[in-house]
Amino acid sequence: MIDVHAHLTFPTRPDHPRPQLTAEQLVARMDQEGIDQAVLLPMESPDTDAGPMRTEDILEAVRRFPARLIPFLHVDPRVRALEEQIEYLATGQGCKGYGEMLDSLWIDDPLHKRVYAKCTELGLPVLFDMNVGSCMDEPGLPRMETVLQEFPDCIFIGHGPCWWTNISADADGTGGYPQRPVVPGGATERLLGEYDNMYADLSAGSGYNALTRDPEFTRSFIERHWRKLMFGTDIVRPTDALEIVQWMHEFPFSTEQYQAIAEGTARRVLGLDE
Repeated sequence: MIDVHAHLTFPTRPDHPRPQLTAEQLVARMDQEGIDQAVLLPMESPDTDAGPMRTEDILEAVRRFPARLIPFLHVDPRVRALEEQIEYLATGQGCKGYGEMLDSLWIDDPLHKRVYAKCTELGLPVLFDMNVGSCMDEPGLPRMETVLQEFPDCIFIGHGPCWWTNISADADGTGGYPQRPVVPGGATERLLGEYDNMYADLSAGSGYNALTRDPEFTRSFIERHWRKLMFGTDIVRPTDALEIVQWMHEFPFSTEQYQAIAEGTARRVLGLDE
């Protein structure tokens, strides 16, 4: 299995309390859960509540566990020399994608579009966290659709409460973890179906909630979109429950579906077999 959404957590300042998760602890947990490789996502943004996760720290962890950990890069889109920093980390340091994009800008902000243009040029997928206050959109995801149309050669990987609540047509933009049945016709499903460059990861409480709130809908959702979905955990603490791992083992996938979601699509999207 390839976890496309993992983090390390470093010693934090008092305003960002969170237990440390080291590379050694992460790999040990991967062994425990049967995860072969994990994508490490930095978050170089003052808007995250997780504390700083620098790309350089991610790269140091990858050097210690090169067979197990895969680096992504993140550069806050508000910094100077944005494109130059992205290119250096991608071409000079071997980062395989951009993310986790988690800042207080709208998903179609002009600064984000600079990121998308550079990632298109370099062939980097962009993984975003769409929530109230981060990578924002409106109900129905009209801004995300505009981005998909404007950057058809950039692969986007959707994640976060406001991305996953839009699996239902009654999403109201507040995010959260609704327990009511899914109303067919949600924007998340439509974008996955209509745009070749739209993918999603199943990580965190948002992904798990979307898959378990309406089991009957989930079976048909998987049948329609299994080629666009990737396994992920969003681990940030040594003791995180990682309920999605058990769900992966219990859901009645076909062999082809399981292989694709567990690792095959990630290998293709990240170019790991090239």
